[in-house]
Amino acid sequence: MNDIPLPSNADQMANAPVKITRVECIPLHTPFKTPFKISSGAAREVVETLIVRLHTDQGVTGIGETQAWRRQGSAETLPNLVRTINDYFAPMLIGRSPFDVAAVMHDFNNAMYNTLYAQAPIGDAMYDLMGKILGVPVHQLLGGKCRDKVRIAAVLTMQGTTGSLIDSAQGFVEQGFRHLVLKIGNDPTMDLRNVIALRKKFDNKILIRVDANAGLSYDRALSLLTKLEPYDIETAEQPLAIWDIDGMAALARAVRMPLMADESVSTDHSLLEIIGKRAASSFQTKIAKNGGIHYIQKLWHVAAAAGLDINPGNHPSTSVATAAVAHLCAACPHPVMAGVFAVGVSGALATDIVENPIIPVDGEVLIPTGPGLGVTLDEDAIASLRIDV
Repeated sequence: MNDIPLPSNADQMANAPVKITRVECIPLHTPFKTPFKISSGAAREVVETLIVRLHTDQGVTGIGETQAWRRQGSAETLPNLVRTINDYFAPMLIGRSPFDVAAVMHDFNNAMYNTLYAQAPIGDAMYDLMGKILGVPVHQLLGGKCRDKVRIAAVLTMQGTTGSLIDSAQGFVEQGFRHLVLKIGNDPTMDLRNVIALRKKFDNKILIRVDANAGLSYDRALSLLTKLEPYDIETAEQPLAIWDIDGMAALARAVRMPLMADESVSTDHSLLEIIGKRAASSFQTKIAKNGGIHYIQKLWHVAAAAGLDINPGNHPSTSVATAAVAHLCAACPHPVMAGVFAVGVSGALATDIVENPIIPVDGEVLIPTGPGLGVTLDEDAIASLRIDV
């Protein structure tokens, strides 16, 4: 039984023809605590965050989050996302019910195929609305709760020295993290040195993953991963370019460590290609990259049927997108890996935008229990981070 009290007018709202009346885009520059560096591009000072808030004729609002992350496989900017939503999606949404999420997302994709970064916050805001209207958390809309908490992984961004990397890792270990993801791909000598130092410092107390963010050629990846194999790497994430699925499949056969697909998987079609070619043994989803809750739940079901491990991820996000993935994890009956979906709230971001931030405890995230996504925007924080586009 649901132990969350329903709002006094829940029955009335659930039975009334609730309609979406306005789509509000809120572009933000959310600062990193320290610059965030991966294999491609310069270190980032901020995350270009977009919050979408849906208003209804019942006075209930729902929120969702996406990012203009811009890495291999995405070219979104905040002005582009806002324009796509305001000029194309909002007119298709006004007057619709938040309970029509499947039909709405299908219509969006028919109108502008593969605009997943723009679709994600709208679909998630519809789920938030449904949960608030019914007085239940989102995971109950997705099939019910299968777990109360989920273990997460920490990301070690590229540092200037191995010493600073070890200091960063020590901080995460002291917080209870046991899965560390090391960014690699720019300097193979330093990559090897960093892995050796991590294993020497923490021995078998941690699991090490490496992530090249699609930054290596086949030959460079084969050389580097072969050198890293003696140090018990849990998995190597997206070593090759997103289009080189044949290369990923060949690399998976050539090395002993498992490979994970990330940037290569956007839709169910790309996931099926990974599965068909045995190009990875696990894959990572992200709310923005994969279009939000609606699409990701389908991807997880397909992956589980194919025997692919599920890694719940996110671009560095506020508690809004973090909560969305937590609800997906809660409703998933299959095992899920310790994902990086909470990297933003685990210390990467300098601030949050909700009144009740998600705070990891001992390397785990508790599943939100409030109605909808279970988080509420902090209007003062929103005002301080909001930008004009």
